[in-house]
Parts: sequence; C-alpha cells; structure tokens
Amino acid sequence: MVLLDRTFDRTLDAWTHAYLAPAWRGAVVEGWLFEGAEARRAAQARLAQAGVTARFRSAYKPLLHYFLEEVDREGLASVVVRYPLHEHAQAKRFTLEAYPLVALLEGARVTMQPGASDLHYDVSLTYADGRKIEERVYAPNQLGRAQDGTPELSPTGWLRVRDAEGVPQIDAAQATEFQQVFRSIVDTVRGHAWGAHEPYFDRLEIRVDLPGIDFALPVDEEIVSTFEALHEDVYFSLLEHFQQHSGRPSGDRGLQPGQIIPDIRRHDGAARVLISLEPFAALAPVAPAALATPLAQVREPLSAAQIAGCMAAFGGDTFQAVSRQGRPVLGTYLRGPGPAVFISGAQHANETSGVVGALRAAQALAARGDAHFALIAAENPDGYALFNRLREHHPRHMLHASRYSALGDDIAYRERAPFFEREGRHQAHAISGAQLHINLHGYPAHEWTRPLSGYLPRHFELWTIPKGFFLVLRHHPGWGERARRLIEGVTARLARNVPGLVEFNARQLELFHAHALETGFDVLNGIPVQVTESDREELPLALISEFPDETVYGDRFVFAHTVQMETVLAATDLHRNSGA
Repeated sequence: MVLLDRTFDRTLDAWTHAYLAPAWRGAVVEGWLFEGAEARRAAQARLAQAGVTARFRSAYKPLLHYFLEEVDREGLASVVVRYPLHEHAQAKRFTLEAYPLVALLEGARVTMQPGASDLHYDVSLTYADGRKIEERVYAPNQLGRAQDGTPELSPTGWLRVRDAEGVPQIDAAQATEFQQVFRSIVDTVRGHAWGAHEPYFDRLEIRVDLPGIDFALPVDEEIVSTFEALHEDVYFSLLEHFQQHSGRPSGDRGLQPGQIIPDIRRHDGAARVLISLEPFAALAPVAPAALATPLAQVREPLSAAQIAGCMAAFGGDTFQAVSRQGRPVLGTYLRGPGPAVFISGAQHANETSGVVGALRAAQALAARGDAHFALIAAENPDGYALFNRLREHHPRHMLHASRYSALGDDIAYRERAPFFEREGRHQAHAISGAQLHINLHGYPAHEWTRPLSGYLPRHFELWTIPKGFFLVLRHHPGWGERARRLIEGVTARLARNVPGLVEFNARQLELFHAHALETGFDVLNGIPVQVTESDREELPLALISEFPDETVYGDRFVFAHTVQMETVLAATDLHRNSGA
C-alpha cells in the first residue's frame, strides 16, 4: 500500500535557474542549503558566467564547513570562536554543531566562548606570521515545534540577494528539498489513520533519493552526512509520533508501532519520496557457516550464518526463542563451578562489536574448563538482518532504524506477551540462575544529529559525540557495595590489560569535553562510568558496556571487540571471586 509517491525540485537548481536571468546580472546571491561542496561550486560557476556573484554554503554544520572551505588553515596559531546562545536551544547546541573542529585544527589553540543570540559565530583567527582575521559565520536556523509542542531551533535553508545596485531583495529562510522531504514524510505519517492498537503495520518502508552531503573527515571515524542525518531524523521523529498516537510518553522504548525503515540514498537531481506499507517477507533458512579467520581477527560484523556457526560450536545445553519475523534467537548454557553469568550482545542490532566480543569471551571461558555461563550472542536477529540490508548501501552510517526489533520496540523494554526475543533472556535466567548480566553494547563512533528536529538527538544527548569506551552498572537495592567493587575491579583490569584503551579514551574524552562543555559522568581508571540503583533490570547486577563501534571496521573493529571480550572476562572473574 503506497502512502506517498512525490518528487521535489532540487533547490540548488531552482536558485541557479532563477538568477541566470539577464535581469540579475550584477546581483550578489548568498545561499545556505543542504548540498555538497562540489555541487555548490558548480552552481556558483554557472552564475558567474551570467554575471552574478554567488556564494552557496552548507546549512548543515556551517562553522565546520567554513573552516573546511574558506579558511587558510596553514600556519593557523589560535582560533577564538564565540558561539551563539538561544533561549530555545541548549547552551552546548552550537559547540556540538561545531564538532569536531578542535581536532580538525590540531596544532592551533582553539577557544570557545559564549556569544550573542543572533545566530552568528564570531571567529577570530591568528596566524603564526602575525596576521589576524575577524569573520562572522552565519548559522541559519528557524524556530519550529517538536511533536509535543516544545519550541525547537533547527538549521534551515536561507537566501540573501542584493540586486546590481546593492539593494536587498530577499533575506529569509527557504524550505529546501531536504526539509520538504522530511516534512512530507512526517505529515504523511501523521495524517494516516493508524487505528488504535499496536503494532500498526509490519513494515513502514520510506525510500528517499535526493542530493546531499556525505564525506569523511581526517578525524578518527568522523563523517559528515546529510543522508545519515535524514535517516536518523525521520526514524526518531516517527517513533515520537507513534509514542504520542499511543498515548505514551516521549522516548518510551516499549512502543510497538512495527518496523520503520528509512532508506536514504544519494541522487543528484530532483528528490523523490516513496512511502509504502509492506508485509514481512518470507524467510529462507539460514545454515550455520564457519568463519574464514579466527574470531580475534574479524574485521567487520559477522553474518547471521557465522553467528549460528559459532554458537553451534559451543555445544552445551542449547535453548532458543523466536523473533517476531520468525528468526531463531540462539542461546547456550555451559555448566560449571561457581556463580553463573549471563552474557549477551546485539540487544541493539547496529551495535555489532559486542556480538564478536561475547563469542570470543565465551570461547576463552570454555577453553579454561571451568566456564559457567549462559550466552545469547545476538539477541535481536530481526534488527540485525535489517542492519545488514541497509549497510550494503551505507556501511559508514549508524542506521538506528535497525536498533530495535521488528515490532519497533527495545526488546529489553518489552512489556507483555508474546515476548518473542525477550523469551531468550527469560530462558537464560531460568537455566543458569545468574545474578550478573554482562550486556555488551555500542554507540555512534561519529557525531549523531537530528538536524531538522533541534539538531541534538532528543533523549540521547549524552551519546551525540564519542567519549571513549564507557561502562554503565545498574544494581538492585542492597547490591550497591558489590556493584562498587565490581566496577572498580573491571575498570582497573581493563586499564591494565588492554593496551591503548586508556590513551584511546583520553583522546576521545578531551575532544568530548571541548565540544560538550560538560561531562555528566565519572571517570574511573581512565574509563567513563555511571553506576545507578535500579530495579528495572531483571538480574541484581547488570554491567552494560558501551564502545563507540557503530560504523567501524578493520583495526578499530578488532580493538572494539577485544575490549568487549576483556570486559566479559574481567567481570566474570571478579563476580566468581566475590562469591556472589
């Protein structure tokens, strides 16, 4: 069932065509829009041939693009950035929008100071040869409303035109095709009659083809991508709509709307949006497959077949749940002395280093001969299948549409039967009697934004930029002292046993502090930690790892799953020695 099939004119083409007319010869045109540098330069050249002076800039991360495209960075000694403050934006909004400028300008001293509220960055550049340059960098934004009516300040297209006599003709926000596409998707979904009961559909497929920005930066794993940003904004905006439609609070992870799938792809022409409701596809059986290399050398996410092959090799007492789409959730239990632990990965299926880390740790424990654990290496096979589908086109994107289950919920927050994937956890707890759950997660290895909904990812602001490997420990009332000993022991062992981890964290934390302006967490033995008392977790102790693994491959992926493995081994040993 097709809900929308619509095209939108390319804004850059429309602006270029409009000002090619002879009447505009001698005019000066400035525009901000969501296009890459090459396309913007080509449009400027066309207008120059017609006698029009044009400068087209990026409306997405304008300060970063200013330094990439307009600043001579050679010999730059110091930079002072006075960033905008606005009553409807968090104080750190514009310092985060400038990320990762401090790292990009390595060798120069960068100072960020609060400035005025007029949506300009004021920039002072000082060079080693004594040159000083003062510039104002416009950050075009407009005020809108969130799903709940809260005001939010978001980047927008903008156009300024002066005619040949220098008389201003226009200076106003413009709805680019990037914004029109987003709005058409949200309005179409809001306007559809969804009924009163979750889930509302099997699959909500949203295919978008449009121009945009997508390039890597010479800073760690960073990329700048409006395609990725649109995927994130569409996905979470629609979750927020269905949360409201269901009468749930914003951010509720138990919501089960169905599977929302934004598939955003580059197209250098008019933008097209196709929204359709689709049934779940029939599944072909997946035969277990052997790995071509040892797990310790795996440089990219495993396939479902490879995960099945690794799980089968353990033997033990196998158990299984079934996902909403009918995929197996594979578990195994190895009996042994001392207290058991429950090890899991890929609760959020786009966080893939934990899968390999869990399997590697289980191998190491089994080889020692005294293993006592229950293992589910991949808890969310439906999300994992979607992740592998989407990353065929966007391997460097976060793809948070594959984070949750085919029902659209976070499986750990599932509220009622049928429990599907969560039944695997229930079986693991029952068969093992574990009191410690080691739950391996990841988070974005580069910046996470929602540019048309206030820029920062709502409810996930702490995770918008990387800050190294992070540990979260939740414990039941009365378990605080054991939790403290566990987190102290795990962080100390990781700092001691994983070469490069403390240095990796220090680099990322330094950049995080420079742009986020605050921490909001403690650092223990060089590792950020949060310890909280909570009775939401089923087991008394839940150790949650967070490695910035989304989008990483190669050596960084190996490092990520090595850290995940060592976390399991450290926590398992400490838990056993505690006599819990």
